[in-house]
Amino acid sequence: MIKFLDLQKINLQYQQEIETKLIDVFRSGWYLMGNELANFETNLSNYLRVQHSIGVANGLDALRLILRAYIELEIMNVGDEIIVPSNTYIASILAISDNGLIPVLVEPEINTYNIDISKIEEKITPKTKGILIVHLQGRTIFSNELKAISQKYNLKIIEDNAQAIGAEWNGLKTGNLGDAAGFSFYPGKNLGALGDAGAVTTNDNELAKTIRALANYGSNKKYINVYKGLNSRLDELQAAVLDIKLKYIDHENEIRRQIAKQFITKIDNPEIVLPEYPEDEKEHVWHVFVIRTKKRDQLQAYLTENDIQTLIHYPIPPHKQEAYKEWNDMSFPISEKIHEEVLSLPLSPIMTEVEIEKIISVINAFK
Repeated sequence: MIKFLDLQKINLQYQQEIETKLIDVFRSGWYLMGNELANFETNLSNYLRVQHSIGVANGLDALRLILRAYIELEIMNVGDEIIVPSNTYIASILAISDNGLIPVLVEPEINTYNIDISKIEEKITPKTKGILIVHLQGRTIFSNELKAISQKYNLKIIEDNAQAIGAEWNGLKTGNLGDAAGFSFYPGKNLGALGDAGAVTTNDNELAKTIRALANYGSNKKYINVYKGLNSRLDELQAAVLDIKLKYIDHENEIRRQIAKQFITKIDNPEIVLPEYPEDEKEHVWHVFVIRTKKRDQLQAYLTENDIQTLIHYPIPPHKQEAYKEWNDMSFPISEKIHEEVLSLPLSPIMTEVEIEKIISVINAFK
């Protein structure tokens, strides 16, 4: 069986380094808010060339904390609107509604699956305070047009960078394009922890200070609580693992690009729509390799029969989820088409040439 993502094999590449470091942390007796977190935050900031990195418990919390901090700083208020893509993973939207803000959905561009920037301005109202962009599937979404829109209407640009660490736009890394960014280090991400983990990055000193306090019970100083905060901290064990794996992220992303290039070059089946390989290959880190077909269920069953594991990211669009039943009658035809047709193929930095060639030949033989 070609696994969709062999996490065990990915992590075993760095077994000696990780095990040595985990034992060091275990023996240290210091498990929260220590040197491992400080080191990882510093190294992540240096990697992204950003002023502040704040380790938090997970990617959803990262986005929740950014928006909550803007509310505490009175840059946003409960009831304000945040523009967000209509085909994202639901966490992007949960972060908005969890803060009493209103998600305003915008359709994606069919070839990139990312938010269609040309459709943003028509959704802006006097209540709009931010644009939450999602670098979906590992592909950067950013442009001078987006910057101009944000400046014209005084909107914050928040990046959901859960899937695109290491991707770039005009020489700047994702996580350093907007006003703030949320990262997920869920184990299956390109940079994955051994459990839940996340981070916020920003160049805004006041925002960073507020987020640090909010994530620590609303406190900058022990037992002195400035805000009604959360408990959302990145522990020393996860920080240590992430700090080791961060050294290899560019190398692993480059392997992903080469595999994606092989798939796009060699898969040739009229039933299948392949993803677009960007002109600047640094814009994509191929967190997942997503194809589309009207015969998705048949193709998935066929690949399973041929020992190739696949996943669907994601089968139900946010506006059709029961959690947002007030949206269920809304129509977003491009999102609906994407969610009905997408299928994610195995792609990871430890795949062998034999596995890659098997996936290509099996798909090419599908009828």
